[in-house]
Amino acid sequence: MRTRINRQVLIRRIDVALTFWLLLMCFGSNLAAQLKSVGKTWPVGELVPIGKIDHTQFDALLRKHVDQDGQVNYSDWKDSAVDRTALQNYLADLSRANTQLPASQETKLAYWINAYNAVTIEGILEVYPTTSIRDHTGTFGYNIWKDLKLIVGEDSINLNDIEHEVLRKMAEPRIHFAIVCASIGCPRLLNQAYVADRIDEQLTLNSRDFFSRKQNLTFDTRGRQLQLSAIMKWFATDFGSDREAQIQKVASWFPDEAKDFVTSSSFSISYLDYDWNLNERK
Repeated sequence: MRTRINRQVLIRRIDVALTFWLLLMCFGSNLAAQLKSVGKTWPVGELVPIGKIDHTQFDALLRKHVDQDGQVNYSDWKDSAVDRTALQNYLADLSRANTQLPASQETKLAYWINAYNAVTIEGILEVYPTTSIRDHTGTFGYNIWKDLKLIVGEDSINLNDIEHEVLRKMAEPRIHFAIVCASIGCPRLLNQAYVADRIDEQLTLNSRDFFSRKQNLTFDTRGRQLQLSAIMKWFATDFGSDREAQIQKVASWFPDEAKDFVTSSSFSISYLDYDWNLNERK
């Protein structure tokens, strides 16, 4: 009896293992099809300083396919072979950057913000139609933030590392109102490329726009409550070492009424729900 039971158990386990293996093969095939790098590998002798990268092509694409609220016409962009190629050509240009050469803070900020946004757009266009980037950032399987990499010089880098290992380490918190993860809850995607000689103006512009929207900032004078985007919870330490310093930092970008509110008396802070739906122009 024990031998028979063990044999049945063994058969079931083999069936389960075979089923899992078949699923893994199908899943792995699909995963392999999606894992990719964007950009181009250039000969070392053709690499250039970051400041030599031209963002004009990306600027034209953003002005064409992104509206004033940062909503993207992914459908038209994907359907346009010319504009799909133009984005890929721009990504190839980004790959020419030699990040080991000296560059100003402004130049590096413009380059890496544009790189983050361009790679994200390319990642969404690859899987479009879709309703949310979160459908492509799971623990198992293809993850746009981790698996989609931009070739830069002799290396490659994913979106997570652009954000956390490059941009956040530049000690410019306004990057959180400039890099866009293709979601409504994100800051608006500025419909122009960031450029070194206007980067301060552009970052301030988008920071003020961010806090002008009720999805990112509301306040209740009677209940003495300030509600902020979850971005301010996730990255609070980038804005200061404590709550007072953080609020003082971001208040300069608040609308006037909100500025008065946070300077007039005490208040509690809570965080708004984050909208992960696609920032798609309808």
